[in-house]
Amino acid sequence: SSSGKCLRTLQGHRDLVFSAVFSPDGQELLTASYDWTAKLWLVASGECLRTLEGHRGLLHSATFSADGLEVATASEDGSAKIWR
Repeated sequence: SSSGKCLRTLQGHRDLVFSAVFSPDGQELLTASYDWTAKLWLVASGECLRTLEGHRGLLHSATFSADGLEVATASEDGSAKIWR
């Protein structure tokens, strides 16, 4: 939308959110946080569908695969993880 109006605020991380990316179909949003988690959100409702836990450090990025079936996260702990 070009109105500049906030459509939805997603809350649930316990620390700074460093990145946010839309899924290829635009239905989900993936966020990466300094709380060591990534979260998958349903855009239409703002519902948190899943919390991805397992890193031992701050998350700096998260992205969807081209087909949207997997996500990748990268952390300050020196690891990258692929999730389904």
